[in-house]
Amino acid sequence: MAHIKLLNEELPGIVGLLNYRPETARPLLDLAETLLRGESSLTSGEREIIAASVSYWNGCHFCHTSHAAAAAAHLKSGIGLIDDIKAGLPTTPVSDKLRALLHIAHQVQRNGKNVTEDDIAAARALGATDIELHDTVLIAAAFCMYNRYVDGLGTWAPGPNEAYAEMGERMAHVGYGKY
Repeated sequence: MAHIKLLNEELPGIVGLLNYRPETARPLLDLAETLLRGESSLTSGEREIIAASVSYWNGCHFCHTSHAAAAAAHLKSGIGLIDDIKAGLPTTPVSDKLRALLHIAHQVQRNGKNVTEDDIAAARALGATDIELHDTVLIAAAFCMYNRYVDGLGTWAPGPNEAYAEMGERMAHVGYGKY
């Protein structure tokens, strides 16, 4: 049960909060749509991995699992990707560039000032562009906000990974504007 009386207590995580305040939902959804599905040289699957990783590091089960399920839908990799992200992607083939960007995202998640010139140089040496660096930092920062929104209001979340498969498909293929 959330810390506040939601309009529909059956809606999990951020979904119940978006339903509660449509006027704040629209800009939050627009930001997610732009960051995760908008034009980018990073694939939507890669950007969802960044969002899911930050959410995992923040301990936000709902956001981690839903965005990892969206990454799985984009990458057609199966629901096992959810646990692989938790483990640091040991079995999922990702580029060295994405691993460098994930390192930067992790630094942002801890404290934005933790990102160093060496972190940026390492990512650039692996092919990261300024836009990819910008978007990685913004995805990480935005998901720190989303995670704290979801967890700070005590929303509920389904437990098993399988409960997120349909949501992940919808996020990946319909997007964030249709919640």
